[in-house]
Amino acid sequence: MVTLGVRRWDTLADSVQGANKRRNQDWYACEGAGSGESPLVLAVADGHGSAAHSRSELGARFAVDRFLGRAAEFGRAARDCHEPGHLARLMTYARDDFPRALVHDWREAALGHWSRHRPVADDGAREPEPDRKLVLYGTTLIGAVLIPGLFVAWQIGDGDLAVVEHDGTLRRPLAPVAEDIGDETESLCGPRAWQAVRMYWAPVFDEERTPRLVVLSTDGLSKSFASADGYREFVAGLDDRLATEGGPGVRAVLPEWLRQASQYSGDDTTLAAALRHSPGGIARDDPPDTAEPPLDLPVETEQKTEI
Repeated sequence: MVTLGVRRWDTLADSVQGANKRRNQDWYACEGAGSGESPLVLAVADGHGSAAHSRSELGARFAVDRFLGRAAEFGRAARDCHEPGHLARLMTYARDDFPRALVHDWREAALGHWSRHRPVADDGAREPEPDRKLVLYGTTLIGAVLIPGLFVAWQIGDGDLAVVEHDGTLRRPLAPVAEDIGDETESLCGPRAWQAVRMYWAPVFDEERTPRLVVLSTDGLSKSFASADGYREFVAGLDDRLATEGGPGVRAVLPEWLRQASQYSGDDTTLAAALRHSPGGIARDDPPDTAEPPLDLPVETEQKTEI
């Protein structure tokens, strides 16, 4: 479990293996302080996990690791984002070039691993095409970078990015217009994956309007609810408990909340969140008396197969 206290942001993150899984295919990370010199970078990835994607737990780790490097580099380059013309150039890069660079990095990592760990092949078997090798490592990815004056996020595939604005408004800015059907989703292993990457671009011209909570989670969490409204209520409840109990208290019970969600969804469940630090706020460090989640999970949920 990651625990990281920073001046601008407090973070909490954890991951639990799904009740129906042999191993956890998710990966996550939280790094940085949220400053121009040390951007705050959050990422979660969900390896697909079926026989066709037998190395997807590695694919998820490669995705998060490569995103951390690219996003931190982008954040440092964006330190003076409000200088004339700079913001427009950054947005163009974030929309067009960043996804291509990220997919390129991930493909290199996956193909490099395949070359170093080739499976035992039958005599006379032909070398698979690169696209077939990449399918073994298939994964989704959600990542975000925050610095003073700018918040940017990217997503390919399922999972959720939830943002609680400074005034308490809750949004899911990267939610697709039409939810994925069943267990089908976009993936980094797709032949033109960079075109499937969605971007959220949010300059912050007034520091007081910085989001107070950013939550990234794999779909093991949202699938534990009967509808998207249940997930939204969970995030709103998380925001309330962070305000009243503080990061340390919620961090202590987060693994149990995710474990309960994974029992309902049957899937690996991962959450990474950043809470804007308010030294003069009402948060307290005492752990809560109960591990009950901020919203009751459904009594029943449809069990879904692995992707």
